[in-house]
Amino acid sequence: MAINGFRLFDSDLHVIEPADLWRRYIDPRFRDRAPVGVVEQPFSTGHLHPLDGVPFSPTDTGDFAPMASGHCVEQAHARGRYEQYCGFDRRGWGPDVQLEAMDAEGIDRAVIFPTAGLTVNGREYDDDAFAAALARAYNDWLADFCSRDGDRLFGAAMIHVQNVPAAVEEVRRARRELGFRGIYLRPNPMRGRNWHDPAYDPLWAACEEEALPVGFHEGYPSRLPHAVAERFNDGLADWWLTDHVARHPIEMMYTAICLISGGVLERFPGLTVGLLEANCSWVPYWLWPMDEHYEVREFALKARLPELPSTYFKRQCFVSIEADEEAACPILERIADNVVFSTDFPHSDCAWPNASRAFLELPMSEEQKRRILWDNCERMYGFA
Repeated sequence: MAINGFRLFDSDLHVIEPADLWRRYIDPRFRDRAPVGVVEQPFSTGHLHPLDGVPFSPTDTGDFAPMASGHCVEQAHARGRYEQYCGFDRRGWGPDVQLEAMDAEGIDRAVIFPTAGLTVNGREYDDDAFAAALARAYNDWLADFCSRDGDRLFGAAMIHVQNVPAAVEEVRRARRELGFRGIYLRPNPMRGRNWHDPAYDPLWAACEEEALPVGFHEGYPSRLPHAVAERFNDGLADWWLTDHVARHPIEMMYTAICLISGGVLERFPGLTVGLLEANCSWVPYWLWPMDEHYEVREFALKARLPELPSTYFKRQCFVSIEADEEAACPILERIADNVVFSTDFPHSDCAWPNASRAFLELPMSEEQKRRILWDNCERMYGFA
């Protein structure tokens, strides 16, 4: 498959999980506590009921937390978008639908990230074993989902990090038993730990040893600390204009600071990192002051951080571009080897089924398009 001669590798394609995923797949010990989605005929609303009496969204006043998939359903109502998938024929969002949607967009290969799982992974739990079981259940379900076409669908394992040894165990299982191509982490601090905390070193070591790239991905809602929460929790405008627009890139900036300046990428030179669904136009702006301040303080930093911050980014990091992110084009010469493509299907802010076509209309060279649409993603996920 090709669009205008270009193969497409989607670095961040989402699923809409079934409402009973965790009830069906979780360790039976935890089945009575498992998260449950809200289902209203004729299709799932894409919401989650509160867990242990606590809503998944800290600002939610109703009996369930809104999810990105709920916005997909709203769009289907509003203007028929995705109606063939979540409409009155009740086809659902299974792997056949995923592959059909990929065909409509011209996507040859995709790595799969969650929707409800973004939120399930977005809180701390009172039981480490329960938190680990939530991730394990999602990963078992995702392995079944991707098995529908093992040449096109590849899993990114959900890893819950409140207990690092359990997270390390799941990383190894994801690679050795499930054959996944990456892991998914939220960028938000868990149990007060930033990503350069030495407590996470066993996790980075396991990802390095298993050759599993780490895909950081923000999502709404979440009960974890996140950028802009302390300033835009008063109902200002719409959450898209405050929470979603601001925290996605800002959380990735925080993550980059932790991994680079915190020495993680120096200590683990084989670790690959993806900073996903946060645009890419901010990257040169963020790297320039990091390099400048490093040069001023090199005498104090050189022993711990031998290279410029931008060197670590270029060596080990990837960032995704929006399909119509024209603002990125003037700076692509500086980061083109580190940019990957994603459609964000089927969330409501994606451009499906015209994301690839919109991208190909951006003013950049044919070589840059080829790298971003395929080559870089192959390198990031270890196919190259």
